[in-house]
Amino acid sequence: MSASTEHNSNETENSRLRIGSRDKNVGWFNSNLESLTPAQRDLFETYSHIPPDRVIPHILEVREKAWEFHPLPCIGQIRFIDFTLSQSSLYPDILSRLQSGENLLDLGCCFAQDLRKLAHDGAPASSLYGAELESRYLELGYELFLDRETFRANFIVADIFDEQGPLEELDGKMDIVYIGLFLHLFDLEEQQRICERIVRLLKNKKGALVLGTQVGSTKPKDVPFGATKNVFRHDEITFEMLWKAVGEKTNTEWKVTTTMDRGLGAGSKKRPWDDEDTRRLVFEVERTK
Repeated sequence: MSASTEHNSNETENSRLRIGSRDKNVGWFNSNLESLTPAQRDLFETYSHIPPDRVIPHILEVREKAWEFHPLPCIGQIRFIDFTLSQSSLYPDILSRLQSGENLLDLGCCFAQDLRKLAHDGAPASSLYGAELESRYLELGYELFLDRETFRANFIVADIFDEQGPLEELDGKMDIVYIGLFLHLFDLEEQQRICERIVRLLKNKKGALVLGTQVGSTKPKDVPFGATKNVFRHDEITFEMLWKAVGEKTNTEWKVTTTMDRGLGAGSKKRPWDDEDTRRLVFEVERTK
C-alpha cells in the first residue's frame, strides 16, 4: 500500500469513527454563529419574541442540548436554522396550496423549523404535519422557538420503515411531502423503500409533490457514514432513475427536476466524507400519473 493510499484509508476510517461522537473538534461542528439572515432574525424575534441580543446565544444553547444526544453534522453545522424549504422557487405556490386546504408533511422534521417558517408566513398550522424518529428533537423544537402553547402543527414520532407504525394514519392524506437532509442518510435500497412509502402517504392524484435537499455527488457512489454504515449519493441522473423505479413499483409516474451546486459546505474540506465530487442536490418530484 502506498503512503497516499494508506493516508486515504486512515481518513475514511477516522470519519467512520468520529461521526456520531460528541467530540466538538471536528470539521462539522461550528463553535460560533457569527450572524443571522434577515429571515432568521425575523422568525426568532417576531415569531418567537426573543430579544435581539439573545437570539444567537439561545440558538447555541439549544444546539448544545441536541449535540449531546444526537451529534449529527446538521446539528453541528447549525443547519436547522437554514429554513431551506422557504428557499425553494415553489415556496409561494406551496403556501398558496396550504392556505387553500392542502396538507404538507415534513418527514424527518428535526426541530420542525421549516414548519414554523410556514406557519409564520401564513400557512394554517392544522395543515402542517411533522414526522420524526427522535421525540427529543420535537421537544427541543418547542424550546428553540418558545411556542409550546401556541404552535398547533400535528406531530408524529415514527420510524419510516415501520410498516404498521403511526405513519399509517397519514396514508393518502398528504398533498406535499418535504424531505430535507433526510434521504441521503440511507443506502440505495433504503432510499427506494422510503420513496415508495412516501407515495403511500400522498394523495392518489396528479400534482402530488415531493421536494427537498440532500448531499449529492457528480459521481454517484456509496459513501462511508458512521461506524459501520454506507449511504448512497446521487447525481441528477441516478436520482431520476430512483423515482422511475419507484414509479414502476407503485404504478405511478413522476416528473423529476433537480439542480446541483456547491452548497451545504461542499468544497470546504472540513468534512472528511466530502470530496471534489460532493454537491448539494435540490429536487422537486411531481406526480404526473
